[in-house]
Amino acid sequence: MESPKCLGAVIIGRNEGDRLKACLRSTHTVIKNIVYVDSGSTDGSIEFAESMGVSVVNLDTSIPFSAARARNEGFRQLLKEHPETEYVQFVDGDCQVADGWLEAAYSFLENDPSCAIVCGRRQEKFPEASLYNLFCDIEWDTPVGEAGACGGDFLGRVEALEAVEGFNPSVIAGEEPEMCFRLREKNWKIFRIDHLMTHHDAQMTEFQQWWQRAKRCGHAYAQGFDMHGMSPEKYYRREVKSAITWGGVIPVLLLLVTGLAIVGLTPPFSLVLWLLPAVLFLKVLKYSLGPKKLPFQPAVLYSLSLVVAKIPELVGVQKYYQRKRKNSGFSIIEYK
Repeated sequence: MESPKCLGAVIIGRNEGDRLKACLRSTHTVIKNIVYVDSGSTDGSIEFAESMGVSVVNLDTSIPFSAARARNEGFRQLLKEHPETEYVQFVDGDCQVADGWLEAAYSFLENDPSCAIVCGRRQEKFPEASLYNLFCDIEWDTPVGEAGACGGDFLGRVEALEAVEGFNPSVIAGEEPEMCFRLREKNWKIFRIDHLMTHHDAQMTEFQQWWQRAKRCGHAYAQGFDMHGMSPEKYYRREVKSAITWGGVIPVLLLLVTGLAIVGLTPPFSLVLWLLPAVLFLKVLKYSLGPKKLPFQPAVLYSLSLVVAKIPELVGVQKYYQRKRKNSGFSIIEYK
């Protein structure tokens, strides 16, 4: 595919090293108008991007970094340099664009003027490297068809993105679903097509990374609910309620009942309440084996991770409201 002049790309990254090099090369084979936005890298990322003839935006380090801020600044720079751009491929620096993706995505947007964003299958490069990488790969495999949101990699229509003023820079986690919510409010559509889009390299090998990522999710739920929870869609209300119930209320109740049973203040049969987490686990497992169509062992492990993740999600919810109450501002939450 010869790169149409109306097609551009925005890549964001910080100290991605060889992953960024692979990302830039895979994108540059199809798109020539690329802006790379760097968030304080010290590994030569800027120099490599410049050596490829890519336009570079070096973010001001005096302002807290966020993916939303980086994408917005890259988007503005791209339109400033190439005002003829109609479609923008956003890519995270730890991803490689798959062969044939841009052709398929470009064709889809050209044929459906009601579609603001098209995304495809983000695939983990090394799912066998750790359970946490595997969980990411399972998460990336979302249903094909009209969707409520996308992830960090997608091809977007400039007209639609400008209509909602891009990403909200105050949202430091879950910025893509929040923007998609605003797009859908203006009757734009988001589609996930059946095509491999990007190869992602999570490099998530430690429990602490997984925990921090789950905490990010909780923070995103809380902030999203705070912003749009009173909408007819009740944005993220269910997720916040679930984190509070299963990450806080139920564990405290179980510990309380167990302690009372040990000292003889409640009958032993009260310990039947320990079946509650099992009920949640079986519900999630049914989904993993059903719609997700996972093999039994990965389904069990993935379902267990979703149940346990309620605890760090609650920590993230609490962290958001704590920061808001103190009006202390926000900074990027990382898991790497």
